[in-house]
Amino acid sequence: MSTTDTRETIMGVAKAMVQARGYNALSFREIAKDVGIKSASIHYYFPTKGDLGAALAQRYTDDAVGYFEQLLVEPLDLETRFRRYIAVFRAALLNDNRMCLYGIMAAEYGDLPPEVRAAVDGFSEANVRWLVQVLAPRHPGADDVQRRRAALAVFAAIEGAQLVARGRDDIAVFDQTVDAYRAAGLMP
Repeated sequence: MSTTDTRETIMGVAKAMVQARGYNALSFREIAKDVGIKSASIHYYFPTKGDLGAALAQRYTDDAVGYFEQLLVEPLDLETRFRRYIAVFRAALLNDNRMCLYGIMAAEYGDLPPEVRAAVDGFSEANVRWLVQVLAPRHPGADDVQRRRAALAVFAAIEGAQLVARGRDDIAVFDQTVDAYRAAGLMP
């Protein structure tokens, strides 16, 4: 396996581990076992757990931003664009009842090293920025502060719906909650 392949494999195993059990459960020993390398070898790629956590959160954010940009350039109506956005959060639940990497790391925010916190904050900010842009036509008279508040409320609602659905191990809870938000006018 090449150096790039090993690094990517480590990140894939680590991402699944964090999404399933949280950042605090991230273990170089367990990752090494799953990857088939020595635990010390992981330190070659990621000297500390914080380095690995920050790399995971940054990659997660970069992937999300790429997807958000794609959604903006596609000729979609607001409802379709928004459904595709929400589908990303739903997909994590469909993958062995996992959480969004951001959501699970945010729950452990106080335990995260500063470099991981900064990367986690980046995901939140990327979502809010995108939501402000997408939802702006629904709030033509709102100023920037009001738009950011509305976007943050939507982002928090989706993350919360995912958390509750995960806790119940029931994807229908996510769908019902999102439908309730739509009915209440919070989401398109």
